[in-house]
Amino acid sequence: MADSTALRARDTIYAGGEWRAAVSGATREILDPADARAFAVVAEGDEKDTDLAVAAARRAFDEGPWPRTPVTERAALLRRVADLLVREREELGLLEAQDAGKTVEEGRVDIDCVADAFRYFADLVAAEAPGRVVDAGSPDIHSVVVHEPVGVCALITPWNYPLLQASWKIAPALAAGNTFVVKPSEITPMTTVALIGLLTEAGLPAGVASIVTGPGRTVGARMAEHPDVDLVSFTGGLVSGTKVAQAAAPTVKKVALELGGKNPNVVFADACATEEGFDTAVDQALNAAFIHSGQVCSAGARLIVEESVRDRFVAELARRAEKIRLGRGTEDGVECGPLVSAQQREKVESYVDSALKEGAVLRCGGKRPEPAPERPASGYFYEPTVLDRCHREMRVVREEVFGPVLTVETFRSEDEAVALANDTEYGLAGGVWTADPGRARRVAGRLRHGTVWINDFHPYLPQAEWGGFGKSGTGRELGPAGLAEYRETKHVYQNLAPAPVRWFRG
Repeated sequence: MADSTALRARDTIYAGGEWRAAVSGATREILDPADARAFAVVAEGDEKDTDLAVAAARRAFDEGPWPRTPVTERAALLRRVADLLVREREELGLLEAQDAGKTVEEGRVDIDCVADAFRYFADLVAAEAPGRVVDAGSPDIHSVVVHEPVGVCALITPWNYPLLQASWKIAPALAAGNTFVVKPSEITPMTTVALIGLLTEAGLPAGVASIVTGPGRTVGARMAEHPDVDLVSFTGGLVSGTKVAQAAAPTVKKVALELGGKNPNVVFADACATEEGFDTAVDQALNAAFIHSGQVCSAGARLIVEESVRDRFVAELARRAEKIRLGRGTEDGVECGPLVSAQQREKVESYVDSALKEGAVLRCGGKRPEPAPERPASGYFYEPTVLDRCHREMRVVREEVFGPVLTVETFRSEDEAVALANDTEYGLAGGVWTADPGRARRVAGRLRHGTVWINDFHPYLPQAEWGGFGKSGTGRELGPAGLAEYRETKHVYQNLAPAPVRWFRG
């Protein structure tokens, strides 16, 4: 590890328009997962820092101008933020790669998507009607349903897509007129800190945006339970999400939870009837499972392939997986980076070990790679892994691994394929590969997952809601529903010709 004395601790807590250190003075080293060396030191906030940030957000909402700022002005600010993100694309993409371990190209694409999110919500609110008129049956009654900001929003984001996931919360929260406190993951906070700086540069009033860098057990827990927080939005794992919901319950906050996934990628034999179809399905199966080293909530970690093509499909899949170039994301030619931490790699290793003990057949990977100049021995690398002959009773099939591990199951009929795909407590996303359009629509309609891709995997549209069924959560992000999460609904009933009721004669 680098000598941390060479790194100056940054004041990364922002509240009331001022950057500062943690009240306790505590700090945390931020490690590059490619070599486990510290490249930054940030403030390590706790409950006291959280209380100060929430108080600033509360004052800004109750007394400041932002909730009453015209929609056109709020939209204009969001567009300015998008322009600033484009300006900083290279620097932010590199920082995201260094912080989260992904490739620089993935980092750049993430920044593009963040800018798109800010533009989308700017356009959405700017185009809205001022309210929905309700016919009261009388010309003397004016009745309208309007939307108002929720208030102070606590936003808790994950480590795998730090800035992208933050933008899916911050952009609609601001578009709706809220104030917020964001807590990025304590291990990947750097780009979210940078975004707060861009919001300030764009002209956001002091107090509207706050950030507290620190761990979930203190900062996140306090945000979820705080009586002055009106909404808590959390993206992360099932266990932590359950704790957030429990902490928020006594104050009856609005709660939006985006949790895990164990996503099926169903491949029918007819999708592989031509060489082009076979090649595309294999290539997309690799993309579904191994992009960002599988550290994606929507990863297609369960390959469910028709038995008649299983042997050929898995053999080619494993052959290509072995050729994926692992290394530091800033190096040319690298296709897959490290896992985010030593703890995450150990978790992945434990799942692979248990799968092999339960009868899975290792087709490739299953170990740490040999060190190389672009892949230091100290980095948290793990080879893309394909586990064949898997079944539903295995932990690796039931639970979210969040690593470069693909399990293979087989089916013989359409009904069996649907049953396997739906046999999960999660319901986030899934894919269907078939050359039969009727089958594609039929199977997609039967899958109990929030997003279903047909002959594709992983794309998302800002205009389309993102969320899941079952234990994948209760929240909806992106699209009109993503904006609705950050609003309250008010019915305004105006009597233009009031008259006595005369029910009471006393």
